[in-house]
Amino acid sequence: MHAFDVLGDPIRRRILEQLGRGEAAAGDLTRTIQEEFGISQPGVSQHLKVLRESGFVTVRADGTRRLYATSYERFDEVDAWMDRVRAFWTPHLDALDTEVRRGLSRKDAP
Repeated sequence: MHAFDVLGDPIRRRILEQLGRGEAAAGDLTRTIQEEFGISQPGVSQHLKVLRESGFVTVRADGTRRLYATSYERFDEVDAWMDRVRAFWTPHLDALDTEVRRGLSRKDAP
């Protein structure tokens, strides 16, 4: 699954936001997501599975608990893609900004 397909889902983004604070138990993640989005435990589990299989999170066993953590390698891939996009758009947006500022300064002239 493409990284942006995974990140395009608000539930998965929320899970990743939670994991941005550090490792979390599946039960804690599930409770938060159920409260905020009103989906079932199997629904949350499916989102965790997508995140795990796509490489955005890792999971480890701690007795009967499953602890999830963010895996930053996929974010590096997203960041590399964003760098390519930025490289294309930044000069164009800078030029647009220059032209807008020129237009604004002409309005102030007598």
